[in-house]
Amino acid sequence: MSHHEIDADTTSVFYAAPDLNGVARGKQIPGAHADKVLAGTARMPLSVLNVDLLGHDIEDSPLVFETGDQDGILQPTERGIVPMPWLEKSSALLPVSMFSEGGTPFSGDPRHALKSVMERYSSRGWNVVAATELEFYLVDASANELKPPRSLLSARRLSSGEILSLDALEEFSPFFSDLYEGCALMGIGADAASSEGGPGQFEINLKHGDALKIADDTWLFKMLVRGLARKHGLSATFMAKPFADQPGNGLHVHFSVVDLDGKNVFDDGTNQGSNIMRHAVAGLLNAMAPHTAIFAPHSNSFTRLVPGSHAPVGIAWGYENRTTALRIPGGPNAARRIEHRVAGGDTNPYLLLAAILGAAMDGIETEKEPPKPVVGDAYSQKLEEVPNDWDAALDLFQEKTNESIFDPQLIDNFIRTKQQEKRVFEDLDATQQTAVYLSAL
Repeated sequence: MSHHEIDADTTSVFYAAPDLNGVARGKQIPGAHADKVLAGTARMPLSVLNVDLLGHDIEDSPLVFETGDQDGILQPTERGIVPMPWLEKSSALLPVSMFSEGGTPFSGDPRHALKSVMERYSSRGWNVVAATELEFYLVDASANELKPPRSLLSARRLSSGEILSLDALEEFSPFFSDLYEGCALMGIGADAASSEGGPGQFEINLKHGDALKIADDTWLFKMLVRGLARKHGLSATFMAKPFADQPGNGLHVHFSVVDLDGKNVFDDGTNQGSNIMRHAVAGLLNAMAPHTAIFAPHSNSFTRLVPGSHAPVGIAWGYENRTTALRIPGGPNAARRIEHRVAGGDTNPYLLLAAILGAAMDGIETEKEPPKPVVGDAYSQKLEEVPNDWDAALDLFQEKTNESIFDPQLIDNFIRTKQQEKRVFEDLDATQQTAVYLSAL
């Protein structure tokens, strides 16, 4: 299948864009009728990208009744058409971006937010190379109570986590074989898989590449994992904390910046990294508290962000230190990079990368200097911490987010969405909340 052509045997095409929660919103059409979408003339209400986690309109949103619920125009992204290996029949997915009637990018589209940040790098002749590490749980959601999964080979129910256990991977080898095959078909650079600390918890690293492609890969990978899990009689979730007594799911981002000659601008020939790298670190630390609402976008997210839970809450950085929020990994100087370790698996990858790369550029532009790197256990040191609850995180996001990173309309849409979700979740018990998260994340 080429990027911009539909195979003759494709029976249906789904076209979709990510909403503010990273949920795919769009439509399904017969494959024979896909020309309209490929031509960039399909339409969908602008408000669709600003709905809550349950898929409901935001009650007080000016995008709905105040403006007549206007349509936007959908244009295919650079990604083009990708197969959907988790569906039985030949189906394809066409990722799209939202534009207003006049053809300008809709500022409430998360992918446009990332592209806008990327333009700040390209204006300097730079390109961002990024990679993501995604944790998720395979779970048994057949009953009201969420349970660890049963092995696909032995049918035994997992009772504990098995860090880096080959046996745990083998128990789900049919799923992982399909996952790697699906990634290859969809053009997702999947790398190493590992068993993590929770029963049925796994991590997949996605290979590094252009930051926008990596955001696409991450978004598509989440769909693929959830779809293939259903195909194997399981459920998969990237929610931050599926089990209260087990480790949470993180989504770590690694990135470096290369110039027109392909040189890593974070590398100055030493293990310490360049001044540019340190300025980027300072920008990231400065924005960490205001951006926590992006890293932890749901009520459940904050059950992961607690001290001593292996999710960094202290605003600090360090060299080869996995207890800090920002880690500078070791290795060859030419591969010097920053690892951002705060976000949960439930984050929107486009907003996440926009927040990280935008904050880094803010630090670079202002030549901000970071504090001294932390040595030793950051969890045991007195550090400024990210907000520890949803209300505080949303207040900081609304008050202190730099509009050079996120357009004011996106900030307003995001806050309205989260405020509505808070109201809705207040009327749901824990089981109902988990069901909502499981259906969407």
